[in-house]
Amino acid sequence: MLGIETSCDETGVALLRWYPEAPGEGLLSHALYSQIKLHAEYGGVVPELASRDHVRKLLPLVREALAQAGLTPADLGGVAYTAGPGLVGALLVGASAARAMAWALGVPAIGVHHMEGHLLAPLLEEDPPEPPFVALLVSGGHSMLVEVKGIGEYRILGDTLDDAAGEAFDKTAKLMGLPYPGGPALAKLAEQGRPGAFRFSRPMTDRPGLDFSFSGLKTQVLLAWQQSDQSEQTRADIARAFEEAIVDTMIIKCRRALQAAGAKRLVIAGGVGANKRLRAELAAAGEKDGFKAYFPRLAFCTDNGAMIALAGAIRLAHGQHQDESVQVFPRWDLETLPPAM
Repeated sequence: MLGIETSCDETGVALLRWYPEAPGEGLLSHALYSQIKLHAEYGGVVPELASRDHVRKLLPLVREALAQAGLTPADLGGVAYTAGPGLVGALLVGASAARAMAWALGVPAIGVHHMEGHLLAPLLEEDPPEPPFVALLVSGGHSMLVEVKGIGEYRILGDTLDDAAGEAFDKTAKLMGLPYPGGPALAKLAEQGRPGAFRFSRPMTDRPGLDFSFSGLKTQVLLAWQQSDQSEQTRADIARAFEEAIVDTMIIKCRRALQAAGAKRLVIAGGVGANKRLRAELAAAGEKDGFKAYFPRLAFCTDNGAMIALAGAIRLAHGQHQDESVQVFPRWDLETLPPAM
């Protein structure tokens, strides 16, 4: 199975031999190209530039992944690609290439939901979780809690009402003058911050519910930064307090979601899932509360082709694929996916 990911600003390709009992053991190769340098000049992703760069990088990465695995295109049994959600131009690059390759090789192709790919990424590890479980999906565009009864059987318990966690990280970093991409830079700076120097609210934790809202937290940080001496230590102190507020909020919501779903397994995936504080504190919360936290390896927290290959392989193994038309879905409700059965 060839997996292709082009939803935003990273071109990911992977090859996976599908073993239902041990999916991670079948990963043959993966290659990734990030467009960070391309977009850094603009302080954010420029959709048209992202699409053009996917055009330039995708086929060389496919050749690289095939070479790593010692395979040729003739060895492929299927092609999976991200069909949404994401930037429409970027999605069309991956979908068009995948459909063309599948047609030329006479193999099936399947469009994969980007967030289902993230949700299933921990299955690539040695100790994969088995449904039912709750998934915390946190990235630049999404912050959601999902009850997973089975693959394709999803119920969204909570979603973001405004800024997603990753988006809040990036915007907060930008307002304090940190370089692009802001989220990782802010998290690294937070390691130098002094505990208790600043404290921000834990949004929407003072009321019932599982939705997220981080725009107000971003405003608190802006006011604190503007009213401070704006020294390097103050910048680190604010970064730490902001990160603590985000992490505490997500832990509170995860505990509520696990209780609501009656689950003892928690999957954490998406780009923010690479955050050190979040991983450590969720693991500690699990030991205290009696649930187990599952994380993908750091390379598979951000967008990648391996998670798309895996999700596509599972779907194709259950006889699911689409016709030969090229379709993408910039917005796509996770709950509308059919069960893999």
